[in-house]
Amino acid sequence: MRKDKNDVIFYKIIRPLVKGFTMLVFHPKIVGKENITENGRLVLAGNHTSIFDCLLLVSSTKREIHFLAKDELWRGPKKIIFANLGLIPVNRRTKDPNALTTAIEYLNSDNVIGIFPEGTIEKKKGEFLPFKIGAVKMASVTSTPIVPFAITGNYHIFSRNLTIKFGKPFYVDDKDLVLQNKMLQTKIDKLKKGDK
Repeated sequence: MRKDKNDVIFYKIIRPLVKGFTMLVFHPKIVGKENITENGRLVLAGNHTSIFDCLLLVSSTKREIHFLAKDELWRGPKKIIFANLGLIPVNRRTKDPNALTTAIEYLNSDNVIGIFPEGTIEKKKGEFLPFKIGAVKMASVTSTPIVPFAITGNYHIFSRNLTIKFGKPFYVDDKDLVLQNKMLQTKIDKLKKGDK
């Protein structure tokens, strides 16, 4: 299930609106966006603090990002919107191999995947939930670099304390994905704390 022309057109229409809203309302600081390559396959992986995180990521780069998202978004009238944004549905009620397979297809076509390894929004502000292994798995299978990111601050109107920081790209070693997953979490944690 690769992206089609409608995905691209709808995304290009929606992105300026999303960026305008995000910048005007939240005034985020974007650090390290030069680490997002202008072309080629890429996995963006970071912490999940709010329902607005996807908007912040979309506002941080001109590249089209394909997010893994819960399949509940495809129910009801909202399906019309989400089905045309190039999102990849994930069944969180069971292990869903289809989501990973689709993400790998997108990466093999040199697209960008956006993923929150925690799988859902953090229950307690600033504390990670256990990382799922999908991000490092898809990166390993496709030899794709991961750009870790960390979101800090709050989505309060005009607060100006919201920051997203992108780290340097790195490749995972497929010998021990559990270890690589812990390494990814460590990199994101360092970005949260202001380390390089």
